[in-house]
Amino acid sequence: MQTIQSGYHSLGLLLSINWDRLLYVFTIIAALYFGAFLGSL
Repeated sequence: MQTIQSGYHSLGLLLSINWDRLLYVFTIIAALYFGAFLGSL
């Protein structure tokens, strides 16, 4: 149980440090999907 809790805390730390990179990747993926949608019209 302590190992799971420790892993959860470290995952939260990674997300808090790298949230801007995740947002950047999500924005690129959303733009690609939107471009594909517009291209299919």
